[in-house]
Amino acid sequence: MGASMNKLVHRWQSIGAELDQNLFIRVIIDNSVEGGQRRVKTTFQALFLGGVDKLIPLMNQKFPEIGLRAQDCSEMSWIESIMFFNWKSGQPLETMLNRDLRYEDLYFKAKSDFVQKPVPENVFEEVTKRFLEQETPLMILEPLGGKISEVSESESPYPHRRGNIYNIQYMVKWRVNTVEEMNRHVTWMIMLYDYMTPYVSSSPRGAYLNYRDLDLGNNTGSKTSFEDARVWGEKYYRGNFKKLGLVKGKIDPTNFFRNEQSIPPLL
Repeated sequence: MGASMNKLVHRWQSIGAELDQNLFIRVIIDNSVEGGQRRVKTTFQALFLGGVDKLIPLMNQKFPEIGLRAQDCSEMSWIESIMFFNWKSGQPLETMLNRDLRYEDLYFKAKSDFVQKPVPENVFEEVTKRFLEQETPLMILEPLGGKISEVSESESPYPHRRGNIYNIQYMVKWRVNTVEEMNRHVTWMIMLYDYMTPYVSSSPRGAYLNYRDLDLGNNTGSKTSFEDARVWGEKYYRGNFKKLGLVKGKIDPTNFFRNEQSIPPLL
């Protein structure tokens, strides 16, 4: 990812959450090997609910720096776009019915963050350097805003709404199942996560529940206290954590239904 690409990512931060509600643009940063040399690659991946004839003028107005052309676009049905984003375009739609899909023997570690103001451009330059140290690192930056921001933080369990411009998923993958390999990759991930601390949400530092991260803490059994669970619960649910604990206390006061990061009952 060169200086010009860093500038595009920096520019995207200022507009991603403010775009037309029919337009979604996310940023994917990963690695590729070209000519035996490892390079950092940045991809802008978009979904627009409409035709190319409407998209091109919109992009020229809102994000002209990307230089979008009609030949860069593919028109497809919405369900086909799900295949494009999550699997490989061109595969049969029935692929989505396969519950046994795996990461092809890959092991991985993932973490998440929420960003509330644009991250300085030099931070992405440092990320580029760190990505060159790893075989298969990944960062996905997904914009918020739009309808998400129109719902208040307390109206549903998911609280990361107004005030957040995008979220980040960090991931690193490896194939060799040894403790040494795991420690090497997880240590790298933790160092990247620590580096990003000044540039993301705080008090508490937010996390996205669907990118489950046991580093944040976990239940030790049915007797985990509500106070102990605040360590991870408020990162996922912010101020809604107490309300969810009260609901849990009424519905499942013995904490029969639980997992590593479930909500203990507040009685």
